[in-house]
Amino acid sequence: MAGKAAKPHTILLGKIVKKATVLRGGGSAFPGLFMEKIDPNFIAKSLSQLPEGVIVISGTNGKTTTTKMVVELLESQGMKVFTNRTGSNFTRGVASSLLEVVSLKGVLDADIAVLELDEAHAVHFVRTVKPRYSLLLNVMRDQLDRFGEIDATAKLLEVIAEATTDTVLVNREDPRLVAVTRGITHAHVEYFGLDSSLLKDFPSDDDMRATHDSRESTLAALSVLKSLDTSGATFTLDKKDYHATLKLQGAYNIYNAAAALGLVQIVKRNDVNYTALFASLQQVQPAFGRGETLIVDGNPLELVLVKNPSGFRLGLSSFAPQGYATMIAINDNYADGRDMSWLWDVDFDSLKQEGVSMLSGVRAYDMALRLQYDNVEIGHVTPNLNAGLKDFIAGNKQTPKRIYCTYTAMLAIRKQLGTITKVEKI
Repeated sequence: MAGKAAKPHTILLGKIVKKATVLRGGGSAFPGLFMEKIDPNFIAKSLSQLPEGVIVISGTNGKTTTTKMVVELLESQGMKVFTNRTGSNFTRGVASSLLEVVSLKGVLDADIAVLELDEAHAVHFVRTVKPRYSLLLNVMRDQLDRFGEIDATAKLLEVIAEATTDTVLVNREDPRLVAVTRGITHAHVEYFGLDSSLLKDFPSDDDMRATHDSRESTLAALSVLKSLDTSGATFTLDKKDYHATLKLQGAYNIYNAAAALGLVQIVKRNDVNYTALFASLQQVQPAFGRGETLIVDGNPLELVLVKNPSGFRLGLSSFAPQGYATMIAINDNYADGRDMSWLWDVDFDSLKQEGVSMLSGVRAYDMALRLQYDNVEIGHVTPNLNAGLKDFIAGNKQTPKRIYCTYTAMLAIRKQLGTITKVEKI
């Protein structure tokens, strides 16, 4: 891939705007929006320089953590990688991230780009930048006010697959993704998947209330999550098993590791250094807010992002409530999705024994009503996130803590926690 760099004067203006935005404490995406206005081809021109092309990662759950893993794993193979690491997964977020790394002459010093993209914005992105590789993680009911029902989301991901020029890596356990990629003939289609023994632990949206699982696939997978244990996981790659002790928490994060491993195999072809690959995987930390652990008053405080029924259910099953004080923070801002009806499709029985110490966020009382139907004891309820977090910490000083939170609630909580403990700046 080779192309012309963006014009120096527009890049200089963009860098000035980015610097000013940081100084004013503004959002990470605004400089990208500015660049889109003054140079609509900035992203395409910058990324066209990359010799190994562009990877697009999309899907309902797991984009941020999977992107982080892919970046670190490719770097373990000696590649220079550009990525939109803030998790701002609209095109303006990509443009803003590019401003940090391109020179004033518009030169991008990298081998490959690994980009997390929101399902809807990815459709616009691939019209101008054709990904060489794409990774499609899953399709679940999420932000119904934006995407409509689940089949509409699958159609968005189909557009990404159709624009991919080399290889599409697909979750074989997601029947909708398999269906929309069956007609792909211009690119290779590969799969990552689960051992049949794990299918019951990773329900698809359709299986949420089913009494059995009938998804077992005959499709061969490049990378398979074979088993989970207390120390980590075993993956099967090229018919060989590899056990890894992981810092990642949560079953969904570990399944996404299988996707990341498969993608590296595709990019590196027959030139994978497996020793370096798994050494890197074992050091990967969760992305911010996705099982991230902070220390407050000498005890761990875990942040677990939840945004749809399958993700919340997997979060609850991945983190045992025993010995932890629990807070749930639910917002319904644009980035969370306005429609919170999905809360009624989550089973909260696992919280009955310990109860929930604090409910907060804009939809705190909706969450309280939902928990009452599952007979989960509630300590306190307040829509005010700052007050809720303060009281939650004060009331559980000597106890490990866990907060399940929607996206904008997570951002607000991290910001407030940054005033009392060390929080990675994003």
